Amino acid sequence: MLGSPHVARLLGGTLTGRLPNGMAPVAIVLWTLATGGSIALGGLLSALYGLASGLSQPIKGRLMDRYGQRAVHLPTALLHSGLFLALPVAGPHGGPAFATTIVAAAGLTTPPLEAGLRALWPSVLPSPRLQHAALALDTGTQGLLYVVGPLLATALATAHSPAVALAVTAAVGLVGTIVVATALPSRRWRPAPASPGDGQARRLASPQLVALFGSLTGVGFAIGALNVWAIVMAETHRMEMLSGLLPAAFSTGSFVGGLIYGRRTWPTSATRRLLVSSAAFLTGWLLLLVLPGPNTATAAVVLPGAFLTVVVACAYQTTDTLTPAGRTSEAYAWLILSIGTGQAVGTALAGRLAHHDLASAALPAAGAAFALTILILARPGRAAVERGRHRRPRGARRRRA
Repeated sequence: MLGSPHVARLLGGTLTGRLPNGMAPVAIVLWTLATGGSIALGGLLSALYGLASGLSQPIKGRLMDRYGQRAVHLPTALLHSGLFLALPVAGPHGGPAFATTIVAAAGLTTPPLEAGLRALWPSVLPSPRLQHAALALDTGTQGLLYVVGPLLATALATAHSPAVALAVTAAVGLVGTIVVATALPSRRWRPAPASPGDGQARRLASPQLVALFGSLTGVGFAIGALNVWAIVMAETHRMEMLSGLLPAAFSTGSFVGGLIYGRRTWPTSATRRLLVSSAAFLTGWLLLLVLPGPNTATAAVVLPGAFLTVVVACAYQTTDTLTPAGRTSEAYAWLILSIGTGQAVGTALAGRLAHHDLASAALPAAGAAFALTILILARPGRAAVERGRHRRPRGARRRRA
């Protein structure tokens, strides 16, 4: 799969371009503290960046479906990087309000690389088996961004300054986006036109898609609660490294799970795999209810991490099946927003329950149980009809999905 034309460039460019998602929140907090601001203000600015980035995803996805990827990726990347470069220069002179405006604008202009890459796979890899492998590897590597990104931002801020960390964040994001946007598949990509008799062409919010996205908020909730639980574990056992080690073990499990899942094709439908993997995702979190020690906890979070990749990959496949032609990028953006919204809620609620050990450990399982319950009740893929979703590059032969 990696030896196929354009694949390594698109995957590497997307991962590079999305590295600021892991770097920016840490760099923003460190810059705020370095300029005399409080940690509360830094946390607020960091949360605002993530919220603005998530909420703007569907709009940018819709624009990609209408005007193509290059027309969206390049302008947003230039604005996004320019705002990060402007923050350490103009931020201190305008006070908290001006810094808040810059950070919010930077979040709003985050390039929609993740949704764009998922929309490209069918045109880059005509073989369903290779598409399956690409989606699994793509999904499995996303979690590593949130391991490498914070470490890189912290190292740059410590060795040089938070301003340097922000500058590198801007440069990395811009370079990665340019690599993707100038690739031939991205330049040529256009969504498939709606079929003449497709009455659902203008309707994205079908009951099945709403149920699917609703279930994914539970998946995001579990991830957000994990991050806070890791801090609770670090304080309880007086081991600061646990706050980073537990999320890193979870992300490593996701990466390994993606490699295993993508190495073979599966006879069952994506919807069936989504249900089974969601049940396994829940089972993994139940191990935390016994309040394990540091070593056991580190090993335990690998299991739900491994099934996270399968859940998300199958959710993308189900979304593609349920989405009207010409709306795939927007649908993928809503999927990303659903997970991000759940993650924010899980983080907020876990923070309020941080002093209750059992409740804090139970929250990831609660989010996973919510996701599985909705999937069982709604079965979002049972009424789906497979259809081609993407326009192939010029000269390429269309294939049925």
